[in-house]
Amino acid sequence: MHAPSFPVIPVDTLLMAYRNGIFPMADARDDPDIFWVEPQDRAIIPLDGFHCSKSLRKILRQDRFRISIDEAFTDVMSLCAAPRDEDGDSWISYRIAASYRDLFDAGHAHSIECWDGSRLVGGLYGVAFDRAFCGESMFARADNASKVALAALVALMRRAGYALLDCQFLTRHLSSLGAIEIKQGAYLALLAQARGEPRMTLPDAYASLSAESSDGSESTRPSSFGKSIAQSLTQTS
Repeated sequence: MHAPSFPVIPVDTLLMAYRNGIFPMADARDDPDIFWVEPQDRAIIPLDGFHCSKSLRKILRQDRFRISIDEAFTDVMSLCAAPRDEDGDSWISYRIAASYRDLFDAGHAHSIECWDGSRLVGGLYGVAFDRAFCGESMFARADNASKVALAALVALMRRAGYALLDCQFLTRHLSSLGAIEIKQGAYLALLAQARGEPRMTLPDAYASLSAESSDGSESTRPSSFGKSIAQSLTQTS
């Protein structure tokens, strides 16, 4: 069965909404309509406040998962949209998914993937503009995979010179990783401060960190990508 086809939300409309603290949601996967959300309480993860626990740092250093960026954007969205229980539905409608694929093609959306061999076991995706990244959703099919993906995102954002990581709504899971809740006015002020171009794109930051981790000639450099992420998260930005 093919997914229904609905008119996409134009890229410029989406970016304008995000720059004003607004994002779209839907009531169901096959809902042709969307509604615009402007939370009065907004969750963010301060980039210097990400909580990388000892257990998460150990998983990163072990390279338990292969971490990639933008290798499987559509698959990550689909797995994020999968119902979490038998009676569940998803706010990531087919129309929203198609709209974000256009954002991805325009370079304004990215995914972080975690792989166990050839199996995609965790990841997240979101919208990138200026020096802000708005996380949309994450999933995990293996223990700690979504935490690893988020740790990788934070490390890449710090390296690239980003200023704001938006998580939309506070959850217990995000709170355990350092997320805090702020009022919409404070969030809009942070958005304004995040205007301008980052030092590099997130894919370029990934390439930079990958090149560093593959160079084992200097003892001060990690010998794996996961170790590079763990080390970068212990450094001040």
